[in-house]
Amino acid sequence: MSTHGNRRVGSVRPSHLMFTAGIGSLVDLPNFSVLVKGTDSWSYSGITDYDIDEPRLRAAVNRSLQRYGRGQIEQLRAAPWLEGGDTDPRGWAAQGVGVPVTPFPQWLRCTACNVLAAVDSGEFTFVNSNPRTPHEAKFVHDCKRGKPLAVAARFTLVCTAGHLDEFPYTVYVHHGQACSKTPRPKLRMKDHGGNQAANVTIECVACGEKRNIREAMGERGRRNLPQCRGRHAHLGTFEAKGCVQDAVLMVAGASNQWFPLTLSALALPKAPGGDVDKLLDNHWPDLQIIGDRGQFDFMASMPKFGFLAEFDGDMVVAAITARKQGSNGPAPSAPDVQADLFGPEWDALSGSVPPPSDDFALRQVPIPVPLSDLFGDVRQVERLREARALIGFTRLDAPDPESPEIATRVDLSRGTQNWVPASEVRGEGIFLRVRDDLMAEWVTRMEKSPQMDEHKEAYGRFRANRKSDRMTSDFDPLHGWPGARYIALHTLSHLLIRTIALECGYNSASLAERIYAGDEQNPRTGILIYTAVPDSEGTLGGLVSLAEERDFDRIVRRALADAGHCSADPLCSERLPRDPGDYLHGAACHVCLFVSETTCERANRFLDRRFLVPLSGDKEQVLTPVGLLP
Repeated sequence: MSTHGNRRVGSVRPSHLMFTAGIGSLVDLPNFSVLVKGTDSWSYSGITDYDIDEPRLRAAVNRSLQRYGRGQIEQLRAAPWLEGGDTDPRGWAAQGVGVPVTPFPQWLRCTACNVLAAVDSGEFTFVNSNPRTPHEAKFVHDCKRGKPLAVAARFTLVCTAGHLDEFPYTVYVHHGQACSKTPRPKLRMKDHGGNQAANVTIECVACGEKRNIREAMGERGRRNLPQCRGRHAHLGTFEAKGCVQDAVLMVAGASNQWFPLTLSALALPKAPGGDVDKLLDNHWPDLQIIGDRGQFDFMASMPKFGFLAEFDGDMVVAAITARKQGSNGPAPSAPDVQADLFGPEWDALSGSVPPPSDDFALRQVPIPVPLSDLFGDVRQVERLREARALIGFTRLDAPDPESPEIATRVDLSRGTQNWVPASEVRGEGIFLRVRDDLMAEWVTRMEKSPQMDEHKEAYGRFRANRKSDRMTSDFDPLHGWPGARYIALHTLSHLLIRTIALECGYNSASLAERIYAGDEQNPRTGILIYTAVPDSEGTLGGLVSLAEERDFDRIVRRALADAGHCSADPLCSERLPRDPGDYLHGAACHVCLFVSETTCERANRFLDRRFLVPLSGDKEQVLTPVGLLP
């Protein structure tokens, strides 16, 4: 990470640029915070190896961005990086290459004399003299007490349209008026401490005006704040038409200041005849005119398009038709696009075992006899590669699969860009397939059960309560309901993840899940638990080894036994999301089922132990065969 002057100020992992430190987010450094700038400012000069080749993900990004009127994405790019940044800190790799950032908030406070001023006011000096210790970069204030550290004034303005701005200290302390003594007054910020929220006083040195930051907090405080100016600080722009939303006071670094909007896909084995998606991406202007097999055969007979002979004609025609229908139909939301990516993955994981490749290797393993009543398939995913792309972000409102229409997406660039930031990780995993007949019978039995009705009604309340008054479209409270099948699979996945973390030594945050539940028209019953970290821990074989017959039987039995009790019982075991509750879990909590946010694909929602083990003695509502119950 580097500032305008190409001074290195810190570093983050590539995956952090997707989850916690992406474009538009604030990154806390030891002495100040920085804002990650938009892709217009990223430079790949002198870098050649940055393209992440994953056609399925690239096509999905284009389908998702279609609803926002953005141009076609041609590349998924890894963050700019060159080897040698650590060994030669004064070289080009360290000084000229990196993700561009800028100090933000740009108002700083002297820790000795409490002077409050902007970075460009001349009050502060940036010190970053040792290239081997970029974490020591800091701002200092040359005052009577030496050169004490200057820290960021932690208040910002945010709005639900995704804008981020500096807090207007000068205007605020003078109640919207100019200082009566000087046009550019000196300010001081005094923090009085205490435990009653923020207790910070802003004082004008010139005229003596004082005002506490508390007057800008909460619902009442919004009346003391100016209208949002429509600023996108990461792009250096203001909305041409301004912004009609109210600004909200927020402390820099608050968890709801930035939410990433991402898509991810597993690299799958190539279909016979070549990669059709890549073929369409590379030659779409020419191939989009094909409407039937006859037109395909005619084009393939032309010397210019001789490369088509190696592809299956019917497969190519079907792919062209599907892509044109997707372009002409309503643009899907990112959660819908992500769900579409799961279909081919399910086919690859549950179908015939393909020949191994550098990105994908699958091996069938025997199912322990006691578990054959629960699982229809257990497979070791010895190698896999996951690619993830950042397509935007939101502020205040999180991008929610259950309510994708609520959050306002913010662009990553000022103009049209033909690429988006991406990262990739290699790892391993275990794929499990619950028996289709067992799941179908359980779903039929539970669809009208009181417990499942409670979950479904709570989902409707959650949607209704989450519905924002900014929405003007028709609202369906049950849109996106994942169904009983998903709740059972998701609960089983969390039980296994927690047990695996205890058995094999993997940190649970280094594991991830993909639930293949399908829908009523295309039901699926799969779970993929895999490593999702970019270091060597994810490829050492510790996870796949647990799918061996002896270990797997022990792990499943231990997971089910642990599910039968929780130290928060009976409160946890008796919990159901009854009216007026709108939480989306039943018998589940941090003690028994919840996992880290990067591990769970649904933010610890749709979980309930009572559907896997009998918490009240009733075995009729559980999916698990009686022989496996603890």
